[in-house]
Amino acid sequence: MDHLGDLNLFLRVLDLGSISAAARSLDLSVAVASQRLKRLERGLGVRLLHRTTRQLRPTPEGLALAEQGRPLVEELDVLTSSLRGTAKNVAGTLRVSLPATFGKQYISPLLPQFMARHPRLRLHIDLSDQMRDLVGEGLDLAIRIGTLKDSELVATRLASNRRVLCASPEYLRRHGVPKKPEDLAKHECLLMAVSRDSSDVWHLRGPNGEEADVRVQSRLKSNLGEVIRDAALGGLGISLHSTWHVCEDLRAGRLKLVLPDYDLPESAIYAVMPQRRMVLPRVRAFVDFLSQQFGDTPPWERYLAAKPSRK
Repeated sequence: MDHLGDLNLFLRVLDLGSISAAARSLDLSVAVASQRLKRLERGLGVRLLHRTTRQLRPTPEGLALAEQGRPLVEELDVLTSSLRGTAKNVAGTLRVSLPATFGKQYISPLLPQFMARHPRLRLHIDLSDQMRDLVGEGLDLAIRIGTLKDSELVATRLASNRRVLCASPEYLRRHGVPKKPEDLAKHECLLMAVSRDSSDVWHLRGPNGEEADVRVQSRLKSNLGEVIRDAALGGLGISLHSTWHVCEDLRAGRLKLVLPDYDLPESAIYAVMPQRRMVLPRVRAFVDFLSQQFGDTPPWERYLAAKPSRK
């Protein structure tokens, strides 16, 4: 930045015709301005100005520097002015990573409303269930579901992520309805396998605070929630799902709650962002918008109220 500042001073000298006039325009003393011009010449190894008591004119090298350097200074002026405006207004490009299914179901429909509020904003949306490297990939923000690992990211909680056990009416007719957690060990269960060491133990808490850890068996595991949901709808077993993923199926009766009096460990839905001294207005605006849309009771929970139906 010192080189660009010195270059800007040199251009001011040429434009205004004297070092003193250039120094005044930049709020510098003449002595400091002269030292900076000499520093620029030493750094480049050439003389840029012919100085006499009556005249100041550029050398051929000075003319070449002015011709090629002026566009750089002008572009920097435009950039810094734009950044100052962005620091106060929601503008620029917001790069966001979203979980594929959740993003498509619950965030994508909200984007037109958000963009209408902020006409100077551009959005770049990445839908993926892969854990993106926010810093390495130049992302401003990611939505993540579940328990967050310790990291260098800053997290804002957007909503709860309540989970339930469910199965199709057909499966429950054929195999019976579990009455207590231990019954799950006798059933075919469908497991999410997000890693090679994914647990086949389900942790449940009863209405009186009693806890139960049940090891379940499964012929089908998948790292994709849609596969588990489709298998449950097809009558292949009992699945563990976030309510946002199966609320429509529960409402339509395609899936039924299993052991509804028992709670599963709850996690949350977060907005995570790289650590910065200042949160960009466009990032803060998006996080605040989602928080307002989801509210204390997010849309996928509203018809279920605080607890799922016991029917």
